[in-house]
Amino acid sequence: MALYSEKVMDHFRNPRNVGVIEDADGVGEVGNPVCGDIMKIYLKINDQQIIDDVKFETFGCGSAIASSSMATELIMGKPVSEALQLTNKAVTEALDGLPPHKLHCSVLAEEAIKSAVKDYYDKNDIEYDPADFPEEHDCEACHVN
Repeated sequence: MALYSEKVMDHFRNPRNVGVIEDADGVGEVGNPVCGDIMKIYLKINDQQIIDDVKFETFGCGSAIASSSMATELIMGKPVSEALQLTNKAVTEALDGLPPHKLHCSVLAEEAIKSAVKDYYDKNDIEYDPADFPEEHDCEACHVN
């Protein structure tokens, strides 16, 4: 059995939505000091709170790039409230799985999106439940030395 699915390899080799949105409505950046992965997500959101554009910059392994790419595809054109519900499990499933020691990459993708949404809410004085934005992630793979 291959270590990575065809979808992971496709999103690694041909990542979607790579880049920067200069006038982004929300920007989120997260990182994992254990593995060194860093993800930055940019959101462009319209007046109906629909994500019109999303871009990412990721410094990290192939799984981190694939997770970022897939996560952006999953939230493009969606309401902000729906993007906020995206889970690392959904990213992993959309990629047809990740090796257990790479699951933290999907966790970072989820966190980067939530961080960008929080930034959008903060910039626009939109009230939100702080519980939707946990301070620390809980990923066993992230704590492996």
